[in-house]
Amino acid sequence: MIRVPGIRAVIELLRYNSAQVKEIWIAKDRTVSRLEEILNICDREMVPVHYKNYKEISLLLPGISHQGVVAIVPGFRYYSLKELISLIKEIEDKKLILALDHITDEGNFASIIRTSAFFGVHGIIIPKNRSVSVSSQVIKRSSGAYLYVPIIRVVNLAQALEKLNKEGFWIIGTSHKGNISLYQFDWDRDLVLVLGNEYKGISYAIEKTCDEIVNIPLFGAIDALNVGVAAGVFLSEITRTRKLMYKN
Repeated sequence: MIRVPGIRAVIELLRYNSAQVKEIWIAKDRTVSRLEEILNICDREMVPVHYKNYKEISLLLPGISHQGVVAIVPGFRYYSLKELISLIKEIEDKKLILALDHITDEGNFASIIRTSAFFGVHGIIIPKNRSVSVSSQVIKRSSGAYLYVPIIRVVNLAQALEKLNKEGFWIIGTSHKGNISLYQFDWDRDLVLVLGNEYKGISYAIEKTCDEIVNIPLFGAIDALNVGVAAGVFLSEITRTRKLMYKN
């Protein structure tokens, strides 16, 4: 079982698929107005609600701002690469997948998930080992966005990228060492955008699978961006240029 903390995350989960929710925990004496929506859905969908001490919930979710509301669901189910490929074959527009090369910070991961849901990314691939995973903290920080983007966990990221390359995807790495600016690159193609580790960037093994390495041009005094922020910059530009191309 996995615990989904936070009012917004719980509301999104109940709206998306209340059937998978085993029960809801609410801290005693909570008077937040948005609890009414949670209680109404639970009543309508017959989801059990249990009232617990706030301290008891906090002990089960240390370091997480749960706001006195938690949903209990079966363990998170990752998609397989085969399932992702099958899903995206039904999409007519150009496909866009993110691959995270051993990103380890849960805050960055949650930010990337939420940004991906906003821009309509078709899937996020992460490696199984030495990488962040979908935890209660990630679920809370993504505010329910994890429900709308398939997340795929693979044993070997390089092999997964090679498989997608054979399926017709361009593998595009991101690095300040890139040979071309994101504002000059042609994004009108099916692609996997690879984001590197917070400290080391893209590994050599992954870099070898890339068809191109693209950079964000430096305009100010700071020479690097947080990977979550960089993801937003890239996805915004990819979406903007594609929309302009389709419009014309």
